[in-house]
Amino acid sequence: MGVSGCGKTTIGDLVARELGVPFLDGDSLHPVENVAKMAAGTPLTDDDRWPWLATVGAALAQAGDGGLVLACSALRRSYRDAIREQAPDTVFLHLHGTKEVLKARTEGRTGHFMPPALLDSQLATLEPLEADEAGFVVDIAAPVADVVAAALTNLAAVVRPAPDRAGTKPRQPGVDLAAPPFNLDGDAIAWVEGTIGAMTLEEKIGQLFINHNNSYAPEYLDGVLDTYHVGGMRYRPGPSAAVQEHIRYAQSRSRIPLLVASNPEMGGAGSCDDGTFVSTHLQAGSHPDKGIARQMGQVAGVETAALGCNWAFAPIVDIHYNWRNTVVSTRAFGNTPEIVVERAKEYFDGISESPTACAMKHFPGDGVDERDQHVVTSYNTFSYEEWNRTYGHVYRQMIAHGVQSIMVGHIGAPELSRHFRPGLPDSEILPATLAPELLQDLLRGELGFNGLVLTDASLMVGLTQAMKRKDLVPATIAAGCDMFLFFRNPAEDFGYMMDGYKSGVISEERLHDALRRILGLKASLGLHRKPLDELVPPVEALSVIGSEAHRAIAADVADKTVTLVKDTAGNLPITAETHPRIRLYGISGGADFTRADPLAYLDTVKEELEAAGFEVHVFRTAEQREAAGEAGVNFMTVLAEEATGDYPEKYDAAFVFANVKGFAQEAAIRIKWSSPMAAEIPWYATEVPTVFVSLNQPNHLIDVPMVRTAIHAHAGSREAIRAAIEKIQGKSEFQGTFNDNVFCGSFDTRQ
Repeated sequence: MGVSGCGKTTIGDLVARELGVPFLDGDSLHPVENVAKMAAGTPLTDDDRWPWLATVGAALAQAGDGGLVLACSALRRSYRDAIREQAPDTVFLHLHGTKEVLKARTEGRTGHFMPPALLDSQLATLEPLEADEAGFVVDIAAPVADVVAAALTNLAAVVRPAPDRAGTKPRQPGVDLAAPPFNLDGDAIAWVEGTIGAMTLEEKIGQLFINHNNSYAPEYLDGVLDTYHVGGMRYRPGPSAAVQEHIRYAQSRSRIPLLVASNPEMGGAGSCDDGTFVSTHLQAGSHPDKGIARQMGQVAGVETAALGCNWAFAPIVDIHYNWRNTVVSTRAFGNTPEIVVERAKEYFDGISESPTACAMKHFPGDGVDERDQHVVTSYNTFSYEEWNRTYGHVYRQMIAHGVQSIMVGHIGAPELSRHFRPGLPDSEILPATLAPELLQDLLRGELGFNGLVLTDASLMVGLTQAMKRKDLVPATIAAGCDMFLFFRNPAEDFGYMMDGYKSGVISEERLHDALRRILGLKASLGLHRKPLDELVPPVEALSVIGSEAHRAIAADVADKTVTLVKDTAGNLPITAETHPRIRLYGISGGADFTRADPLAYLDTVKEELEAAGFEVHVFRTAEQREAAGEAGVNFMTVLAEEATGDYPEKYDAAFVFANVKGFAQEAAIRIKWSSPMAAEIPWYATEVPTVFVSLNQPNHLIDVPMVRTAIHAHAGSREAIRAAIEKIQGKSEFQGTFNDNVFCGSFDTRQ
């Protein structure tokens, strides 16, 4: 205990490590409302504190005989009494420092909830330990090692050894299927244990794998299920009827019910071709209404459950700190832990209304490095203390909220690894999927996560660059993952996993712990109670997918979240009456792995503009004109034709709609123009009112700082495009919000 800056986290963690017990930072137990107030420099009231103190006391009470070290300010006697009411045997260690020492420390800290200006308030509030309170005081002016030693000495004198009690079981490091997030009853636990006992070794190894179904053909599934006995699967999206039939056949052919996963990060879209796009994660974080995230989760749950899915690889709980990072720029709820926690809980609650388990991702947290783990190992370089205040806060909140599984990213965390393995050289910093110190010491130990852990896709270079395939396949399970996402070559990977078990890389204890978590998740969904032919809903259930009601939700969300980033020249509104002739430019990142037409959205933009009464003239690049059969054209001739002095006489305004994608194919995404000095680059912003609309990425102003009117519509859906055009005309108000990442850290983007 003690005021801000006294070293509660540092000393508490070191003491816990010496005692061999978990450590928990009490700040991570604050509800998001408290965190937001503290970050804004607003002191908490006692009404704010009482629920938090009850949570702190409950955490201590649930620690059991093994004990727990918890950092908490606990400044007043009444606060300590509130904790003791829940955990009567709590011993308080007061880290005492002079005002001068504390002031020096708080002024040197970054990223913490408590600004140094509140130190005086805390010192005035502090009530020292009284004689009848179990505890002691240690002066923090001494070196850290001496402070820890003094703490341990005092603890030995104060803490009474736990009495021997007949029948008391030692604490087990493995899974507790009766505890959250599984919450299984005796019958369900018996099913888990009985099923494991009846498995062959091949079936046990197979349960560790999640297959990526590259074909809908029944004979393909027969081969996967009969040969590799997989525990779960994901599939290539297609029409909803085909997806549902594919899942139905798979479940009917599996002796043990399958976990069937989808990626419902945007609602129903992405799980089948006709699913409803509700919003991106960023979009759901770009309006004061937190209910948008819940609606996204509700639609995702209803539509994926209708398909027969039971496992959602969502929500994404990364924090978008680095504007250059484009792998989570639209997939994170925002750039603060507070918004991420608030919206992730809403999404989870919404999707949990359907029979669906969630896998939040990507532990230990993306958004710091600008690189994409799909193509290279990326790193979360936060210090242990900073990570605990940010990503750690998010994970603790979501674990306490009941999330059932966690997807681990191929993301290294050097400072976290070295916290648990001091002196670890650079060459031994591994992605979290291979790092036992991150999975066992941190995720299982300090965060206390009891649920299932799975790798991110094993084909990602962030993993494959770390070691040979034959070594990394079993190493992920040995490190602490329970399931392995996707074969590269099924026969090889299955063999590598089997060899890893037979050679002792995967211990018997580790294998069975993973199996209990896998089957425990299946049992928590009630899959063990249903006949195989009832695990997938009837065809009639598909009527909810892309329904009118869900489309109405999507339209409402689009209207709320279209965001005016800037209009410094006062260009808006622009209507067909004031600016009838529009030059329309489309910007894309080119075709990606989906092979879809990257500019297909431009037809929708043109249709909506014309429906609003505009006369639309679409710009075509040299490449597009050549593809249409025009001869003798190149980028220089196009530029000479486009950039002429009579441009303002031909057009009244210019609209640029950008839908730049390229996910998982490059380390970071920026606008790629069609040619050198391309004619579509907004040189014309000085000639006519120019409006730039992004339909995807939020970071385009770094490439088009010359535009004076910028809008983020978040999506290339018709609903988002229509809402943006209505707002450009002034027919409805802009309601969306944005964070400073949109300005990309450059002064000129704000002009």
